[in-house]
Amino acid sequence: MSNLSLESLKSEATSLLKELIATPSFSKEENDTAELICAFFERHQVPFARVGNNIYARNKNYHASRQSILLNSHHDTVRPNKNYSMDPFTPTVKEGKLYGLGSNDAGGCLVSLIAVFLHYYHSEDLKHNVVFAASAEEEISGVNGIELVLPYLGQIDFGIVGEPTRLEMAVAERGLMVIDCVASGRPGHAARNEGENALYKAIEDIEWIRNYRFGKKSALLGETRMSVTVIDTENKQHNVVPAQCKYVMDVRVNELYSFEEILDALKLNLKSHFKPRTTRMKSTSIPLDHPLVKAGIALGRGYYGSPTTSDKALMPFPALKMGPGDSARSHTADEFIYIDEIKEGIETYIELLNAFI
Repeated sequence: MSNLSLESLKSEATSLLKELIATPSFSKEENDTAELICAFFERHQVPFARVGNNIYARNKNYHASRQSILLNSHHDTVRPNKNYSMDPFTPTVKEGKLYGLGSNDAGGCLVSLIAVFLHYYHSEDLKHNVVFAASAEEEISGVNGIELVLPYLGQIDFGIVGEPTRLEMAVAERGLMVIDCVASGRPGHAARNEGENALYKAIEDIEWIRNYRFGKKSALLGETRMSVTVIDTENKQHNVVPAQCKYVMDVRVNELYSFEEILDALKLNLKSHFKPRTTRMKSTSIPLDHPLVKAGIALGRGYYGSPTTSDKALMPFPALKMGPGDSARSHTADEFIYIDEIKEGIETYIELLNAFI
């Protein structure tokens, strides 16, 4: 086990989180926090590697013949909410809360998993390898994040993705597909009732989108949902019938549907031309009888389906999303995490892993 006591690990994790908060790390601009994480591993004499702004490391007695578990969280943040009442880059402790941008999403998870990795780093009798990865660009689902580093990690059999879930187990996660749509008509003069109004055509499709229900309802994630969130004719003149109307669909997919099935339904029913921006962020689930989930249930942790997406969607192996903090605080002004939540996160992760590694 670690050369550090559990209390020392908790202290080191909190100190590292304060350093990370004080270092801006917007998506695609994570170089400085990547340097901090590298320096942390250097201080603890842990060999690591860096791919872009992603950092990864393996336990000291890693062996390719064993199955491997990935511990992953991200070190990028969104930009600070305009309603902050304090400096988002000044780590501030008040009444047991550590305030600062990225403290909750997902700094608390990140430093807890780093502490857990250190806890197992020197172990000689592990049944599984423990691999750690701090990923970039999670907040924008960027291609230079977890996808970039996965090929360097070796065979990964399952993983834990650190996101604030109040240490409950997110065993399923909605997929996200953003679709650009275009309804086409013919221009004309509004006063003479000429042309073919593309806006009206779009409205017909939007009404179908609004009312359509996919039949398969998930016990964990509920229905697959489609919402139109943007619409624009690019028409600046009130007296011209628009020849084109663009709109955007936000589609949240449960684990019972593939993106291809959703697109097939749209082909059958929409008159508009449409194209998905990406089909990378698929819905995912981990079986309830997976050893990770069973270990969590044995600890009294509940499970649920998450409405939000994470790097879990980009992993080609079973993964459990779980971590200290509360998703409701993410991206809010004066973001914070309780210091005790970090301590509980470290302890819970270790209890979870001890059950089978």
